[in-house]
Order: sequence, then structure tokens, then C-alpha cells
Amino acid sequence: MRIQFSLNGTPRSVEVPDHALLVDVIRDQFALTGTHIGCDTTQCGCCTVHLNNRAVKSCTVLAAHADGGQVLTIEGLGEGGGLHPVQEAFSRCHGLQCGFCTPGMIMSSVDLLRHNPRPTREQIEEGLEGNLCRCTGYVHIVDAVQEAAQAMGQGAQA
Repeated sequence: MRIQFSLNGTPRSVEVPDHALLVDVIRDQFALTGTHIGCDTTQCGCCTVHLNNRAVKSCTVLAAHADGGQVLTIEGLGEGGGLHPVQEAFSRCHGLQCGFCTPGMIMSSVDLLRHNPRPTREQIEEGLEGNLCRCTGYVHIVDAVQEAAQAMGQGAQA
């Protein structure tokens, strides 16, 4: 089947098997390897991307669901060659260690802040429940989301 969608703002058209997963199309057909495969069961959140402005775990979304839609990956998050405020905050606050979960954490955080621009620590923790990090204690990740929320509230790009 042929699907057409916007990938990081660029129109794309690709032939995929009916059973193709979105994560595999992103990684294998378009060489965007920032979207990681961690568990294949939606448990870890490493594969989180935005599909039609909603965070989804692309390891269990059929590529066909993206047909006619918009997909945003970690590679397309920043604009004009710069980093998104959430990416900057993760760097400043040491919200990453090995980096494997980082793209999914960032994509989930951006989605969280889109729906709740001023979350409490508890709301951030709840909003990131579907993303696992095996390296940190999550404290720096929550700090990063709080810092990004503050920066975005002060006129930074959303």
C-alpha cells in the first residue's frame, strides 16, 4: 500500500506492507534513527513521536494510520537549526544520561506542555508515566520539563 504523509514538515510518499509499523517506516525508509525501539510493546516510550499533534508510541502504530497525516520526530522538533526549549532544558538540567530514552521523553514532554503549559511536578511525573529511564532517578527530567515550561511561558517558541 502507498501512504502519503508529512514527516517533519516534508511531504512523503512511500510504499509499505499493510502490517508495517510507523517506527520501522521512520527508521528504515527515511533513516531517521532518533526514534528508538526499546520494547516493541509500548512499555518504555522510546519510540514516541507526534502523529497529528498527539504523542503516540510508534512501535504499535501501523504506518497506515499516518496516511494523510502529520508525523513529527525528534529530528524535526527544533526550528531553524536550533533546539526546541524542551531539548535545551534537558541539556541544561542534565535530564539525560545514556540518551536512549531521551527522544521519547522529550517528545512526550512537548506533548504534555502543549496540553498543560504550567504543570506541577506531580503532573509532569504523571504525564511521563509511559516513558521509562533506566539511568536517572527522573529528578533531572522533571526539572528539565519545569524549566522548559517556564522558558516557553516567557515567549520561547512552543
